[in-house]
Amino acid sequence: MKKFKSENLKRMIAYYKPQRGLFWADMIFATLSSAVALTIPLVVRYVTSTLIHEDAAVIMHKLAYVALFLAALLVVDFCARFFIGNYGHIMGAKIEYKMREEIFDHLQKLSFRFYDDAKVGQLMSRVTTDLFDITELLHHGPENIILSLLKITGALVILFSINPSLTFAAFIILPFMFTFAYFLNKKMRRAFRLNRQRIAEINGQIEDNLAGIRVVKSFANEDIENRKFKVGNDNFLDSKRNNYRYMGTFQAGVATFTTMIQVCVILVGCILIARGSLDVTDLVTFLLYISVFTDPIRTLVDFTEMFQNGYSGFERFLEIMNIDPDIQDDDDAVDMGNVSGEIVFEDVSFGYHDSTDIVLDHIDLDIKAGSYTALVGSSGAGKTTLCSLIPRFYDVTGGSIKIDGTDIRHFKQKSLRNHIGIVQQDVYLFAGTIYENILYGKPDATREEVIEAAKNANAHDFIMSLDNGYDADIGQRGIKLSGGQKQRLSIARVFLKNPPILIFDEATSALDNESERIVQESLEKLAKNRTTIVIAHRLSTIRNAERILVLTEEGIAESGTHEELLELGGVYEALYRA
Repeated sequence: MKKFKSENLKRMIAYYKPQRGLFWADMIFATLSSAVALTIPLVVRYVTSTLIHEDAAVIMHKLAYVALFLAALLVVDFCARFFIGNYGHIMGAKIEYKMREEIFDHLQKLSFRFYDDAKVGQLMSRVTTDLFDITELLHHGPENIILSLLKITGALVILFSINPSLTFAAFIILPFMFTFAYFLNKKMRRAFRLNRQRIAEINGQIEDNLAGIRVVKSFANEDIENRKFKVGNDNFLDSKRNNYRYMGTFQAGVATFTTMIQVCVILVGCILIARGSLDVTDLVTFLLYISVFTDPIRTLVDFTEMFQNGYSGFERFLEIMNIDPDIQDDDDAVDMGNVSGEIVFEDVSFGYHDSTDIVLDHIDLDIKAGSYTALVGSSGAGKTTLCSLIPRFYDVTGGSIKIDGTDIRHFKQKSLRNHIGIVQQDVYLFAGTIYENILYGKPDATREEVIEAAKNANAHDFIMSLDNGYDADIGQRGIKLSGGQKQRLSIARVFLKNPPILIFDEATSALDNESERIVQESLEKLAKNRTTIVIAHRLSTIRNAERILVLTEEGIAESGTHEELLELGGVYEALYRA
C-alpha cells in the first residue's frame, strides 16, 4: 500500500512539470508572505523593548522609519498574496485543464465493454467534482506547506533565540499532537474515499432520473423516484456524518493542542519572570510568535482535509486512467485502402466478459462486396452483436473477421470505422442544430454537401419547413423532432459520410407506417452499390434482400432469399407467418 501511494504521489507531482515556472514563482511569493509574517513580531519587539525607552523626539523620528518599513512589508505581502491568489489559481486551472483533457481522451478510447458496466453520472463525478478537488490540492497544497513550514521553522529559530526554556515548553506538546493527527488521518482517508463514492452514486442516480424524466412522468412515478433518491441521499448523509465525526475530532483535538501550547508558554513564562530570567517584553514577543506558529498549524489542519479530498479524487482519477482499452490498434496496424466491401466471418465466437454464455458460437459467413444481406431471428439471438463485431466495437473471442481478405484487427480502428456507416433504431442526436448533427458524418464537408445529403435522405423538405431551417435547434437528443425526422437525419449523416459498408440495425422498427415508408426509401437509396447488412424486425422491409440469414441461438440456421426460405418451411417461415 505504501509503495502504491508513493507511485500515486509521483504521478500527481508530475502534473507540475509543464507549470514549473508558475509553481516556483508561487513558492517564492509564498516564502515572501511567510517572511513578512515572521518579521512583524520582531518589529513589535524592537518597539516595546528599545524604542519606547528613547526620548519623545527620537521616538517620533525613528517611528517614521518603522512606519515606512511596515508599509513596505504590507506592499510586499499584498503583492505576494495577490500572486498566490491569482496566478496560483491559474496554475491550478491549467493542471485541471490538462487532467480533464487526459481523462476525456482516455474515455474516448475505452470500448463498449467498459460502457456496458459504467454509469454516466459516476463518470461525470470523476470528470468534474474529483478533478476540482485534485487541482485545489495541487494549487493550495504546496503553498500551504511552504507557508506553514517556513513560519513554524522561522518561529522556532526566533523563539529559541529569545529563550530556550520557554521554547522547550512550547514545543513539548508537539509530539503528542502529531501522533494524534497521524492516527486520525488514517480513518479520515477511508471516510473521505467512501464519501467520494456516495457522491458519484448520487450523481449517477440524478443523471439516470433526468435522462428518463419523460418515462418517469408518463408513469406518474415521481414518488418512486423520490424514494429511490432518498436511499442514495441517506447513504450520502451517513457517510458525511462519519466523515465529519472524524474531521470534528481532528479539528477539535488540534485546536486543543495549540491552546495547550499557549497555556504552557504563559505558565512557564510567568515562572521565568518570577525568577528574573525573562522580562515581560520577551514574553509578549513570545506570545506573538506562538500565534505565528499556531496559525500554520491550523492551515495544516485545513490542508489535511484538502489532501484527503484531493488524494481520494486522484485515486479515483487513476482508476479510470489505469484501465487499458481492451480494443487497441496493433503496432503494425494500417489504414484501409480502396474498399470493395467483402466481409468474411471465419469460425467466429463471442461472449460478453461478465457472462459465461456464448452469444455467437463458431459462425462462418461470407458477405459479398456490394450485396444486400438481411439478418433476422428472435430477440437475443445475437444479430446486433454480430454486426457490432465488424467495426470492432467488441473483439471476437475466437476466429476472425476479414474485410477484403484482411483481418480487421490489422486495420486502425479510426480507418476501419470511417469505412462503415451505421443507422440504428435508437438514434442519438447531439444538442445543437440540424446542420451540426448532419455535419457530424463528415466534419470537413461543405454546407452544399450537407444539404445534398439531407436531400438524399428525404430530410430536406421537413428541415426547410422548420424555423431557421438547417440552423434550427433540435434540443437535447433531438427532442423537438419526431422519430421519423430523427431517423432521416441519422441517415443524412451516413449519406454525408459515404462509406462502402452499411449496417442498418432495425432502423425502421419504431416508426409509423408513413415514416417507415419515407425512411425505407432513404435506406434503399443509401444502400445502392454498397455492402449492406440489415437487421430486420419487420420482415416486410427485407423481402427484396439478395440474401436473408436466419440467426438462432445455435448459429445461422437458414440462408436464402425470401421466397426460398418460405418454401423451406422452417424458422423463417414461422417468423413470417407470426
